[in-house]
Amino acid sequence: MSIENHSLHHEFPEFNQQIHDLKISNRHFHKLFDAYHDVDRVVRNYENEVEVATNEHLEELKLRRLHLKDELFTMLKAA
Repeated sequence: MSIENHSLHHEFPEFNQQIHDLKISNRHFHKLFDAYHDVDRVVRNYENEVEVATNEHLEELKLRRLHLKDELFTMLKAA
């Protein structure tokens, strides 16, 4: 099974510099960035079958990742 790369740098390559700048200058962005990547890591572990999860839990995590990505994208567009 091929697992998609959902890192923010991969999802939004046109915002690489803004991601870097906001991680340094905006504490809230940095916190959301870390939360996004923590959730993404857990999802990838489940998808790679490194860990076991129920379908419901996996879908909750994917939804959380999506909400975080939307909030981060809004901040990137405003930067």
